[in-house]
Amino acid sequence: MTMTMNKQIHLVSRPTGEAVAENFKLVEAVVPELQDGQVLVRVHYLSLDPYMRGRMNDAKSYAAPQPLNAVMQGGTVGEVVASKNAAYAVGDKVVGFGGWQQYSVVDAATPGMLRKVDTTHIPLSAYLGAVGMPGVTAWYGLTQICKPKAGQTVVVSAASGAVGSAVGQLAKARGCRAVGIAGGADKCRYVVDELGFDACVDYKAHPDPKSLYEALKAATPDGVDGAFENVGGPVFDATLARMNAFGRIALCGMISGYDGEPIPLRQPQLILTNRLTIEGFIVSEHMELWPQALQELGTMVATGKLKYRESVAQGIEAAPQAFLGLLKGKNFGKQVVKLV
Repeated sequence: MTMTMNKQIHLVSRPTGEAVAENFKLVEAVVPELQDGQVLVRVHYLSLDPYMRGRMNDAKSYAAPQPLNAVMQGGTVGEVVASKNAAYAVGDKVVGFGGWQQYSVVDAATPGMLRKVDTTHIPLSAYLGAVGMPGVTAWYGLTQICKPKAGQTVVVSAASGAVGSAVGQLAKARGCRAVGIAGGADKCRYVVDELGFDACVDYKAHPDPKSLYEALKAATPDGVDGAFENVGGPVFDATLARMNAFGRIALCGMISGYDGEPIPLRQPQLILTNRLTIEGFIVSEHMELWPQALQELGTMVATGKLKYRESVAQGIEAAPQAFLGLLKGKNFGKQVVKLV
């Protein structure tokens, strides 16, 4: 058998403050022989997600730290190219957790490691975004925590991203007013014109807190009933100041603090005066709801009711820079790396 070489990106050092390209290293390894029960997947797309930044730190968090000198972990979609598992045939399209590499060997018998997907009506890459972890994250935070009723107002930060874009569209499908917050005029136009949000506030156009608050106030004349928070910092402060009594806030991400700096809260007393419910959540802890979420998301994507956008970096070598760009908001929509 000829040796198949596998290019991988390893995490070789932990960032101090901002993550840098030198934290990563391109490594070549030989693809090992398959053992019984294993499947070899050729990765077509790998997923880049904000949560990965937290796992680069050797600190207590909701996920175990990414090990050093090992393949950077993350979601992947691809095709089975060899199989010693009766449940998987060569040619099957699969979604899994193959990490930043061209090939992954998967113990396919382990529950949750690999899932066959149908690409007839849903593009393969969408299983990393709208019909994958980001989509389910949006669905869970909105339906289980924000619990909006028709006619209520939902605010979403990072509204043009993989998660935020789905939150707003799912809220619209439930008869809500959807208001986004995003960085830049292009992203805001997309959120309103393409995704169908009712309004979008450009936080880059409002660098001071008062101006940001006034812009959000204009976009939410009836206040805010449900908030889906991806950013933290001044954006979260503005949203908090617009919350109605008994409002609900799903804390999904705090991207503004991923360089390790604390994220102060300007008016925590609003949580008390408005009797707000704030709940942080990690979508992988709610696997029992994934089938329900994926069914709705898959149907909406297949029928064109859920729109999404992708930023596509080319080749495994491009992964670190694309990831660092994602942390700075340089992506537009879901960030993936195309390998095939």
